[in-house]
Amino acid sequence: MALMITDECINCDVCEPECPNGAISQGLEIYVIDPAKCTECVGHFDTPQCVEVCPVDCIPVNPDCVESNDQLLLKYRGLMAAKAGNVPA
Repeated sequence: MALMITDECINCDVCEPECPNGAISQGLEIYVIDPAKCTECVGHFDTPQCVEVCPVDCIPVNPDCVESNDQLLLKYRGLMAAKAGNVPA
């Protein structure tokens, strides 16, 4: 499951640098999470780091992007392979 940032976001800038996959970026009004890059930190950490640092608790699971832990791990492996230059991104 990818995560999402709700409109309760206060643009505090703490989540973006915490994302090991670079899935978080500034949107038009609030930060957004790219579901193609979000692995909920599977492969990197035990818990999603953006959720850990968010001061307003506005990062729930995105119900439109439901994935199993195995699927998240496969996505993580694909992202790491692309980052290493082993496959196209």
